Amino acid sequence: MHPKALDFREGMSRLGAAVTLITTDGPEGRHGMTASAVCSITDDPPTLLVCVNRTNRSHDLFNGNGNLCVNILAGRHQELANAFAGRGGTERFTGGEWNTLTTGAPVLVDAVAAFDCRIVERVAIGTHSVFYGRVEAVHLNDAPPEALIWFGRGFHTLVAQS
Repeated sequence: MHPKALDFREGMSRLGAAVTLITTDGPEGRHGMTASAVCSITDDPPTLLVCVNRTNRSHDLFNGNGNLCVNILAGRHQELANAFAGRGGTERFTGGEWNTLTTGAPVLVDAVAAFDCRIVERVAIGTHSVFYGRVEAVHLNDAPPEALIWFGRGFHTLVAQS
């Protein structure tokens, strides 16, 4: 690996990011992965982006299904985040309660929030694709605000102060 790539990875490990489960379902099958490369783009129309390595099995499933759901995780979801980060199929969905909204992509019932999206554009950059998702529906959880954060190559829980 190029020395600049190592420095880049080290620098990025110092950028805290929300941990999410990106899920999909459709003709290509049900699948999901853990990700922190998620960003809002605009609220008119509501759109976000998700970056996925093109060698990741999920990549082609998202592409084929044409949908994805960004499920924002809380500290209580660390075990689920680990399950979705590993290799495995639909059995990883046994670790939570799931439903659907508009697109058919799985929505984690107790997620902090979930954004059900149709993929409207894909752009390949280097090893990854950027999937642009138009938000079709939003699920908000009434639980006290809490977030699972990836920082310094590990999970951390962030709780809102009253």
